[in-house]
Amino acid sequence: MKWYEETFPIEKNIDYFFKWTVISCLIGIVVGLIGTAFGKGVIWASGVWKDNHWTLFLMPLSGLVIVGLYKLFREEKNGGTNTVLAAISSNEEITVATAPLIFASTILSHLVSASVGREGAALQLGGSLGNIIGKIMRLDEKDKKIAVMCGMSACFAALFGTPLAAGIFSLEVISIGIMYYAALVPCLFSAFIGAGIAKELGLHPEHFEIGAVPEFDLGGAGLSIVLGIFCAGVGVVLCICLHRSGHFFKEKFKNPVIRVLAGSAVFIVLTLIFHERYYNGSGLTLIEACFAGEDIPHYAFFMKIVFTAVALGAGFKGGEIVPTLCIGATFGYAMSALMEEPAGLCIAVCMVCLFVSVTNCPMSTVFLAFELFGYEAMPYFVLSIAICFTLSGYYSLYSTQKFVYSKTKTEYINRHTND
Repeated sequence: MKWYEETFPIEKNIDYFFKWTVISCLIGIVVGLIGTAFGKGVIWASGVWKDNHWTLFLMPLSGLVIVGLYKLFREEKNGGTNTVLAAISSNEEITVATAPLIFASTILSHLVSASVGREGAALQLGGSLGNIIGKIMRLDEKDKKIAVMCGMSACFAALFGTPLAAGIFSLEVISIGIMYYAALVPCLFSAFIGAGIAKELGLHPEHFEIGAVPEFDLGGAGLSIVLGIFCAGVGVVLCICLHRSGHFFKEKFKNPVIRVLAGSAVFIVLTLIFHERYYNGSGLTLIEACFAGEDIPHYAFFMKIVFTAVALGAGFKGGEIVPTLCIGATFGYAMSALMEEPAGLCIAVCMVCLFVSVTNCPMSTVFLAFELFGYEAMPYFVLSIAICFTLSGYYSLYSTQKFVYSKTKTEYINRHTND
């Protein structure tokens, strides 16, 4: 047998390839179907509140149902996306209840116009489903981690229609500085299958037209640098606000029932004050309004931070990714007016910069930019993404994310985010 292994040293690689082709395709199909149902549920819920603004006043009731569901399944301490990431980097367990809970609670949150997204929820839903499939197939602990990453990629790709970004994101987001290359092929397979199923079932991928893109020259490089610098600052503010909001609500209102009621009251009052309802919901409508050149207040990015911090801090469920992209879009819209630069380009650059500043995933962000906006503005994207990633420090949306290597030196640091 030894001579065979020496003669054919790639035998294990071939076994791995065929094994994970089967498993990743299975995960991609299952998660793609459930992720599509989830995406359609979120779209339905968002449509309900847009057509019936009175659903805002059901926010306290929706919050109570969410709290009740998590208490019923004894998941009050469920860390959401942080738990999923920790399950890959350590041996923390993802419970079976995570998938149905995040599915139902995210739709309930969107139904009452809470400022939450869907892709963060997709990571939890997909990761939980991948974990369940791994258990059913009796995979060992190491292979089960790959199955979790496959689920994350498939669900992210199904909801957003960006399989390249989704496939790489799961490898990159856990430990900054290293990538889990053992999951590269499985995650990409699952992502493309998940995205393909979603598209076939009518869940269309996100894509934005940014208009004419000026030739990239010294002026273009200067614009990318400026936007990258300022977006890094906005990203840090966003991370600080989200984390401090969560701590504030938990310290002031230790009872989750009182917490969600108090947060609902604050959110309703804010909505009545800023009656345009620009800041309610995930933010996709506001992103589209920015690209359409509508009259958006220049302080919209800050208000979106406030609305999102209140909703998530109070206990409503969903994700932070779409609100983050919305904050980037509105900030880019304001910067384009200030600097008298093309609005579409500034909006797109700031969207991807905000994404990298809060996730610390530069490679995924480059692919995301390509899939959302096309290749024409890629030099602007790459330069601004690199600068924003460097200057955003060690802040992140995810408290269990680790920085294995320094952003500024070639040294091992192994530190948690937000320290």
